[in-house]
Amino acid sequence: MAAAAGLVPLETSIVSPLGRHSASLIFLHGSGDSGPGFRKWIKQVLNKDLAFHHIKVIYPTAPPRPYTPLKGGISNVWFDRIRIALDCPEHLESINVTCQVLTDLINNEVKSGIKKNRIILGGFSMGGCMAMHLAYRFHQDVAGVFALSSFLNKFSAVYQAIQKNNGVLPELFQCHGTVDELVLYSWGEETNSMLKHLGVSTKFHTLPKYYHEIRKPELEKLKAWILTKLPEEVEENNE
Repeated sequence: MAAAAGLVPLETSIVSPLGRHSASLIFLHGSGDSGPGFRKWIKQVLNKDLAFHHIKVIYPTAPPRPYTPLKGGISNVWFDRIRIALDCPEHLESINVTCQVLTDLINNEVKSGIKKNRIILGGFSMGGCMAMHLAYRFHQDVAGVFALSSFLNKFSAVYQAIQKNNGVLPELFQCHGTVDELVLYSWGEETNSMLKHLGVSTKFHTLPKYYHEIRKPELEKLKAWILTKLPEEVEENNE
């Protein structure tokens, strides 16, 4: 997907790798949050940054826009929607614009020397939905996708794009709390079942008694999965 001219670059909060940078992770926040705010939340949960020896972690901030569930109030959201519901139609116009600006972010990593298959896209809540749109519709050659407490609408454009695809699709890592009161567990489960039916390799983790939140065990599972998809590259010794 070519990025459109004139779009303002996203503000980002970055956790640099501790060693040689050979992979990147783009982690998208939920509705109304920000890159720095989301990073701070994860740091509070882990008592440290989510950091890797070789992976750069990028937390972008969604541009402010009028958000219909807030009666048109301005919020940092990746896209607009009528309401948070499984059967609600997607607001593809705003989703597609965000895919363009996030494509710029991916392209910047590629220009810096990181291969596309060394990039993972993921997010929490709305951010996870956005990551699935970005990966499965426009960047099917990334290393993997993750969605925490997220869902896709019943007739999502993501499903339509996957049905037209004949190639290998990135694996999806998904977690969902059984007592999530905002994004129902059944919505996440249905999203996973649909993607699996369409040929996506998925890992679905049920989190008993988790609400719409992130906890340390979930992040530890995520970190372990990230390292299976983006292992540290061994430098060749030419001596």
